[in-house]
Amino acid sequence: MNDSNLDPFITEIIKIVDKAGEKIMEKYGTDFRVDRKNDSSLVTEADTAAEQIIINGLHRLTRDIPVVAEEEISRGIVKNISNGIFWLVDPLDGTKEFVENRNEFTVNIALVKNTVPVLGVVGAPALGTLYVSTQTGVAFKRINQTYKKLKANRVPRRNAIIVASRSHGNDDKLKQFIQNTTSAEIKIVGSSLKFCMLAEGSADIYPRFGDTSEWDTAAGDSILRAAGGSVLTLNGENLCYGKEKFLNADFIAYGVK
Repeated sequence: MNDSNLDPFITEIIKIVDKAGEKIMEKYGTDFRVDRKNDSSLVTEADTAAEQIIINGLHRLTRDIPVVAEEEISRGIVKNISNGIFWLVDPLDGTKEFVENRNEFTVNIALVKNTVPVLGVVGAPALGTLYVSTQTGVAFKRINQTYKKLKANRVPRRNAIIVASRSHGNDDKLKQFIQNTTSAEIKIVGSSLKFCMLAEGSADIYPRFGDTSEWDTAAGDSILRAAGGSVLTLNGENLCYGKEKFLNADFIAYGVK
C-alpha cells in the first residue's frame, strides 16, 4: 500500500509532517541554538521553525479548526477549543534526544473530537519512519513509502515487554510498577515512539508516571487505539483531551488487553 491508497485528507497531514521533519533534519547534528522555556524544558530553533510549518499547513487545510501547539502555548497563545474539535501539535517531541544527537525524536499531529484523538500522525525523520491512524480506526507504519497495517500484540500475563521514557517521569513509581509486573525486558526510548512500539507489537506496556501534556500523547494515543491498544489513567479511564491547561494525569498504555 502507498500514499495513493490513503484518504486524501490524511495524505495532506502526512505531507505537513514530512515537511516539518525535513526542516528539523536541516538542524540535526549541527551547531544550533538551545534555550530554556519558563518550565525549564528545552526549545530549539528547530522546534519553532517546524511548528510554524505545521500551523501554516493546518490553517490552509482546515482554517476553521483551532491549532493548539506546544511552543505557542509556552508563549501564552491559547486557542478557543470550546467547539470540541481541535488540532494538537508537538513539532519536536523529544527535544532532549534531538539536542543530544539521538534519533528518537518525532513530529506529532493529532485531531481531537469531543475529547478523543481520532486521527494521528507521528513522523520520526531521523529514523525514516512514520506512523498514522485514520478516522476510520486503522493504523499504519510507513517505511520506504510503503504502508503496513499495524496490530498491537495481546499483553501477555508473563514476560511482557515494558517501554519507558529515557528523560522524564517518576523513577520511584516506575521501579515499583516494574517490580509488580512480570516483565521479560525493559526498553528505554524517547518521545512518542513508545506508543508506536506498542502499536506495532514491539512492546506491550508503557507506564508513564509524571508530567505530560496532551500534545505529547495525542498522536501516539490515536495510533495505539487504532491498532487495538489503549491508554488508561490509573483509574482505568481512557485518557481524554481538552483538559484544563492540557495536562495529563499519570497513565499506562497497553497493547491489546
